[in-house]
Amino acid sequence: MSDLPVPAGTVPAARARIGLWGGAPWADPARRDEARAAAREVEALGYSRIWLSGGFDPGVHPVFGLLLGATEEIGVASGIISVYAATPEETGRGSAELEREHPGRFLLGLGNSHAAIVERSGVDYARPYSRTVEHLDALDAAGSVPPARRVLAALGPRMLRLARDRALGAHPYFTTPAHTAWARQVLGEGVLLAPEVAVVLEEDPARAREIARRHTTGYLTLPNYTTNLRRFGYGDEDFADGGSDRLVDELVPWGSTATVVAGIVRHVDAGADEVAVQVLTASGDDFPLAQWGDLAHALIG
Repeated sequence: MSDLPVPAGTVPAARARIGLWGGAPWADPARRDEARAAAREVEALGYSRIWLSGGFDPGVHPVFGLLLGATEEIGVASGIISVYAATPEETGRGSAELEREHPGRFLLGLGNSHAAIVERSGVDYARPYSRTVEHLDALDAAGSVPPARRVLAALGPRMLRLARDRALGAHPYFTTPAHTAWARQVLGEGVLLAPEVAVVLEEDPARAREIARRHTTGYLTLPNYTTNLRRFGYGDEDFADGGSDRLVDELVPWGSTATVVAGIVRHVDAGADEVAVQVLTASGDDFPLAQWGDLAHALIG
């Protein structure tokens, strides 16, 4: 199903692989040495891919080349680059350069972002689905990024079908195991499904949910996410104040390493080929190497 091999462990290679979703510190120019060292450690731990936001600047952010250059085999993916922030020429050129320098290791993730974010830059958030299709059409016409080297941020049925038909697969963000199961039904078999899953390695319920809500609060103001969550029985009462306990607990597995691993495995059981694990911490501004190591030992072996 997927384009890279996975090491065996608690999640067997035949079922899924485990990637890592990284936050803001990775792209901080002042922390490049830390990012390089972290990437090497993540590779040594056996993670299959590092996923990072592409940000909202034009083109393919330099951080992707930085991490590829610091490592030997691990994949690196943009999760995602907005089709409103970058032109097809920019994403195509940047991806092609990385493919030449690091063959088969960069995966271009594209998405249509959110109206509130796009319009903050003075851009009209019009026709998001059509804009994504046009971006893919331009990449195909240029021959710069073949479908097997790109994925789409997909939540709803139209974008999932587009990911199935025009890309390697889908990279849903901020979703539940129920969405993963439904997305697999829409995609069918043989199409990459790589959801992001945020986790908190903290056993105190109040503290864990406090950390989780720092992550969920902003996202629950964005209609793309709340519309998707409504499909699975959540409503306004679940979106207030950073999310109800029942929603937060579904979106962000928390607890001991074993409990968090069980939450990740729920997505695998639901049909994920790859899970991009995002470890949330109290500071939100660190490279949590010890926690990455604990999860790698439990999940990958």
